[in-house]
Amino acid sequence: MGQPRVLLIDDDRELCALVREYLGEEGFEVQARHRPGPAVEEACSGQYQLVVLDVMLPEINGFEALRRIRSRCAVPVLMLTARGEEVDRIVGLEIGADDYLPKPFNPRELMARIRAVLRRAGGASEAEPAERLEVGDVQLYRPARTVTCSGEAVELTAVQFDLLAELLQSAGQVLPREDLSRQVLGREFRPYDRSLDVHVSHLRRKLGPNPDESERIRSVRGVGYLYTRPSAGD
Repeated sequence: MGQPRVLLIDDDRELCALVREYLGEEGFEVQARHRPGPAVEEACSGQYQLVVLDVMLPEINGFEALRRIRSRCAVPVLMLTARGEEVDRIVGLEIGADDYLPKPFNPRELMARIRAVLRRAGGASEAEPAERLEVGDVQLYRPARTVTCSGEAVELTAVQFDLLAELLQSAGQVLPREDLSRQVLGREFRPYDRSLDVHVSHLRRKLGPNPDESERIRSVRGVGYLYTRPSAGD
C-alpha cells in the first residue's frame, strides 16, 4: 500500500515542519502547502488519503478552501481551528469537514484524529455487519460506500456514511450519543461537542423526510437519535 499521504495546508511554516517531522516518524508522507488556491486542486488530485486544512489562511480562508474542495471531491478533511472558537468548528462541519482539532494541539492527538478519520474513510470494521442495508427508500452498500435515496445517488462524506450506517443498522432503536460518538467519530462524547448534531443535520438535509413526509432521523431529547422505520402501509 505504501505510506499514507497527507496534504497539509497551513501558512505557518514552522508548524508545518514540526507536523511533517512527527507524522513522518509515524509512517506518513506529508506535503505542506502554504497557499490555499493551488492547494485546492492538488487536494482533489487523487494523490492524498487526507487533507489537514487550517482555517486562518492568506488569500482565501479555510472555509472557502473547504467549499472548493467539496465541490470537486470527497477527500477526507480535518480542519485546524482556533482554540475556543466553537463557531469555526460548527461552520467547518456544516461545509463538510470530517473532523476538527483546535490549535494549539498535541501532535499525538493530531495523529489519533488522522488515524480515526482514515479508518472511517477506509470503511474498515472489525465486526463486519451486513454489506447492504435497506430501510424504506434508503439503500446503503458498504463495500462501495454508496447510498441511494428513492433511487437517487446521495453523496456523503466518510463520517456521514458511517453515521448513516450505524443508524440504519439499528433502525427503530434509539442510539445514545455516547455510542455514536465512539463508533462514528472515534472519541468519547462530551456534552459541549456539537459535531454529532451537525453531521446528523447534514444527513437530514441530504436525505430529506420519509416519503410520507414524516421525520426520517428523530432526536430523542437527552439520549440520542433514532432512524425511523416506515409504517407497514408504506
